[in-house]
Amino acid sequence: MTSRFLPEGRLLYTPGNTAACATAEGLARAQALGSILEGTALLCDENHDLLVRLGPFTGRIPRTETALGIAEGSTRDIAILSRVGKPVSFTVERLDNKDGVLCPLLSRRHAQAMALEEILSWPPGKVIPATVTHLEPFGAFVDIGCGIPSMIGVDRLSVSRISQPSDRLRVGDEIRAAVLSVDRTLERVTLTHRELLGTWEENAALFRAGMTVPGHVRGIKEYGTFVELTPNLSGLAECREGVREGDRVSVYVKSILPRRMKLKLLIIDILPPEERPEPPRYFITDGVLDRWNYAPEGCWKSGGETVFSK
Repeated sequence: MTSRFLPEGRLLYTPGNTAACATAEGLARAQALGSILEGTALLCDENHDLLVRLGPFTGRIPRTETALGIAEGSTRDIAILSRVGKPVSFTVERLDNKDGVLCPLLSRRHAQAMALEEILSWPPGKVIPATVTHLEPFGAFVDIGCGIPSMIGVDRLSVSRISQPSDRLRVGDEIRAAVLSVDRTLERVTLTHRELLGTWEENAALFRAGMTVPGHVRGIKEYGTFVELTPNLSGLAECREGVREGDRVSVYVKSILPRRMKLKLLIIDILPPEERPEPPRYFITDGVLDRWNYAPEGCWKSGGETVFSK
């Protein structure tokens, strides 16, 4: 079942959200139903209240209502300042009228509290939508619903090793992720991403011996150069002078060996860099995972395995 609590920005231009924000009657109905709506944060004033554009109206989110933890001091004010110019989720708390002008009073904190209650009930293995909010060397921070944050460790972004999350993602990317664990005491959810990008066999099926395809150099050793063809598939090529880690190259696929989980490659040329990474190709987009095995059945080598314990 699809969650009603989506990452911020997913509702903004939907017909339902547009209609609810267009009239006083629509906002009153949303208030009565406790609906989650979205608008764009226009500015943060000197009191750190957010002014939000919703249809023809300008609403206000008081500072203590801008996010969970702001009132208690466990969330820093940067969480408010960083929303300016971006979509924000909220509930309609009150419809004030000042000198004949409708001034909706809104709460992002209330929307987040409702979202968090559902999020903490998610089972491990559940596949969810997420939006990348910022990147650090150790992982990608994502919005998993109404601005509730979570993180995907760099080692969980793909099977193919990368030096930093920006090799794989950009801020604003709309991705899928799977719940790895839920800590209800700390109110924290950890995520994984690589399992949705396919097994070795699923990725290898995209290629055939004799093809020449683009790839990225992810590692250089004395015995060869590792070239990533997809985020979950790399092969080994002979070292070539002038090739450096991070380079985009074209490679000839010499052979594909499922029982050894190997691809033998030949570097043909160094290619111009891409402006941005290709969007992830997902083999799994919904449902609840129980167990995931990267290696093909009967393979002589062991591959990555994830057990989503309930």
